[in-house]
Amino acid sequence: MGILSNTVSISQFRVVGDKPTVDFFTWVDKCLESGGFRSIERNSDEISMGWVRLDNAQDSEFGAGHTCQKDHYLAFTLRRDQRRLSSALIKYARDEAEADFLEANPHLQHIPKQKRLEIRELVRNDLLTRTLPSPATFDVVWDTRNDLVTFACLSSKTIDLFMEEFKKTFEGLRLVPVHPFARARAVIPEQLVENLARANRADSDAVMDMVKENRWLGCDFLLWLLYQTQAAGSEYRISQPGPANNGETFVAYINHRMTLAGASEEGPQRVSVTGPQVNFSEVRAALRDGKEILQAGICFETQEDTWKLVLKGDMFHFSSFKSPPVKIEKDDLTDPQLEFEAVFFERMLLLEKGIQMFDSLLAAFLSQRLGETWQERSKAIQNWVQEG
Repeated sequence: MGILSNTVSISQFRVVGDKPTVDFFTWVDKCLESGGFRSIERNSDEISMGWVRLDNAQDSEFGAGHTCQKDHYLAFTLRRDQRRLSSALIKYARDEAEADFLEANPHLQHIPKQKRLEIRELVRNDLLTRTLPSPATFDVVWDTRNDLVTFACLSSKTIDLFMEEFKKTFEGLRLVPVHPFARARAVIPEQLVENLARANRADSDAVMDMVKENRWLGCDFLLWLLYQTQAAGSEYRISQPGPANNGETFVAYINHRMTLAGASEEGPQRVSVTGPQVNFSEVRAALRDGKEILQAGICFETQEDTWKLVLKGDMFHFSSFKSPPVKIEKDDLTDPQLEFEAVFFERMLLLEKGIQMFDSLLAAFLSQRLGETWQERSKAIQNWVQEG
């Protein structure tokens, strides 16, 4: 689903590097233009990847004056077209071509190695030419106020391709994933920075080391929120920057789609729990068995609206992030482009408010996890788990 859909899965990144200080948006247009998507429908190429406009996946023209700029946002789409050939189809066509060759050359009992390679290459190219490429698009929104990039995809393979394409397109810039420890750094107050540094279990600043060695952060956060949901309280206050006012109250709780995992003599075991929970007895039983919460559905509520997402605790990716529906008043005279712009800005406001509530919730957890009262709170959580 695209970034303008009411439900979307997103990962986030920070842009690092030296940006042009003059005509930045013009530079971006030129970079996107040079890295624009090129169709492969009329050739036999197997794959093509490049940038297209957010409002039109057929249009890769960016040189008409800041076409991707929407106030302080840059919005565009990564398009990837690929032809996919099944191994069974390739084998059938190859066997048929090899049989035709032997029939045309009855003096040969076997096809020479070089000729066999030529036949296989010809067969593959012929099949590619006759196969339409399958398109896939992934929306990108770059908030230039804080150099935060939101990417509408969670596939690790596609994320790697996106990061590489971004680096290739915008020379001198690269993307760094906003992993749990990085997000924690961004939301804690100054007085907790040293405590967070001491809690860091990674030996280097490499992203994968930071993610792997600090899995405790996601696991502890989801366990804390589970306890808060059932035994403590679900009301919190906005404490992080965003469209909602500082100090506004909201409700946050775990309620559905939990996945837990742990090791056993038979190997890794997973437990999935779906649907509304009353006292989380099944989840607590899994926790007592040594499992940890890997992901869980989280709901955010204000007086009027509800947000839902599935948090993946290892990377803090937001899966199935559902915001309140966008409501735009329009009539028969409404300009389609103006309507698109209105939908975009309203959608971004709702997304950012949901993320603002998540960051405020994370900050509330960290104030306890890194504070002097954590030992007492941790004991209360463990007692609650054992009571289940």
